Amino acid sequence: MGKIIVLNGKDLTLDNITEVSVRGAKVEIHNEALERIKASRKIVEDIVKDQKIVYGITTGFGKFSDVVISNDQCKTLQKNLILSHACGYGEFFPSHITRAIMLLRINALCKGHSGISIETLNTLLLMLNNHVHPLIPEKGSLGASGDLAPLSHMVLPMIGEGLAEYKGEKMSGKDAMEKAGIKTIELTYKEGLALINGTQVMTGVGVTALKEALDLLKLSDIAASLTLEALRGVKDAFDLRLHKIRHHEGQINTAENILALTEGSTFLTSQGEIRVQDAYTLRCIPQIHGASKDSVNYVNDKINIEVNSVTDNPIVFENGDVISGGNFHGQPMALSFDFLGIAMAEMANVSERRLERLINHQLNDLPAFLTPNGGLNSGFMITQYAAAALVSENKILSHPASVDSIPSSANQEDHVSMGTIAARKALNIIGNTRRVLATEILAACQGIDFRKGLSLGKGTNEAYKVVRNHIDFINEDKLMYDELEKCTALLENGEILKAVEAVVEFKL
Repeated sequence: MGKIIVLNGKDLTLDNITEVSVRGAKVEIHNEALERIKASRKIVEDIVKDQKIVYGITTGFGKFSDVVISNDQCKTLQKNLILSHACGYGEFFPSHITRAIMLLRINALCKGHSGISIETLNTLLLMLNNHVHPLIPEKGSLGASGDLAPLSHMVLPMIGEGLAEYKGEKMSGKDAMEKAGIKTIELTYKEGLALINGTQVMTGVGVTALKEALDLLKLSDIAASLTLEALRGVKDAFDLRLHKIRHHEGQINTAENILALTEGSTFLTSQGEIRVQDAYTLRCIPQIHGASKDSVNYVNDKINIEVNSVTDNPIVFENGDVISGGNFHGQPMALSFDFLGIAMAEMANVSERRLERLINHQLNDLPAFLTPNGGLNSGFMITQYAAAALVSENKILSHPASVDSIPSSANQEDHVSMGTIAARKALNIIGNTRRVLATEILAACQGIDFRKGLSLGKGTNEAYKVVRNHIDFINEDKLMYDELEKCTALLENGEILKAVEAVVEFKL
């Protein structure tokens, strides 16, 4: 029996989300959460029975909040909400992100403040557990009121509409539900709004980006350490006394990581042995990497709050109060994901500069462009071009989405977060950064091979061995794309990180 994640709306973690979204773990709802959901639903049913006027339950939406809907039209209202709001555009999210979105929405509904029925929630749960993945376009969310458009696409198969993926095949939502043996449903009072008014798309994308960023921060330290050794860097700059008097946790942790990775290295030099000091991209690795670590840890804290929060509207309270507020507004996540993108763009930025120091013979004592026979061979010359292109693209992507807003719904929704755009940009930046780091690691290993009679550090030696198990020293020009793809795969599949973490404990 595989791992089961039990949801109560209170303590979902990043590791839990990865278990479900990537590894396909099953999900159950805790009994206490079920009782809260039932109580919340009873309040909604009483409002309808008593013909009270409450936003989203007995009224229209957005600018139509002053239009009262009769009881016999409530089901049509909820269906129309989904059909009219499902107007996303672009490529579909990959299944692991879709699974994260579904999981986060279920967990939010487990808080018991949304008024959804158990039957409707169980339908979404069955879809997740049976791998019926709605096809959700990436674009179309303003990030307030939540992720209305993409979450509507998530709901479509539940009512026999839209598109879905089942067992790797794309088909109509209705066919996917039938093949999986899951009954479609008819939404009733508030249920459509409960399913789509939240920040789960931006947060689902952001969680994926954060998980990749945390791994890349460790790989950045590995890449930097390999380059430091290839260039025979000055180790004095990593003396912990230096970093502890500045007090920034990320800086101190990075210095400790570099020292642990290079422990026992005879590549590294002391002040004055070859040179007195290194350029900033080597000497300031703790300060640069550390700042990004501190930034990403801030984002981590914010995400851990958001994944266990109530983010829809109106909110149903235990005493029967139903309050229309703005918890759907994605601003806390929008700023965080912009920050995440900027922090990870800097990892690519400094990595590309270290790459330049590796291949530029005017800046080191290695063969030009790391090739034994320059002229006939170009070696690593154009790898820096490609890395520079990715870094420049990251600079454009790093422009904050959250500084923008555009009014919608006839100015009723007159400030929006753009949080989903911020999350998507961060994920793109992280993908580019991974390729730049892979390029640096490959070049550093090439540079190391020109040095004879020296020993690598405890951690860097493990990274070097993984690279050389898959990629040979490049003596003559070959299809460089293939070599870069192999090295990128070693970052993506975790092989380098796993080998190094077996001997070095990272601090972030």
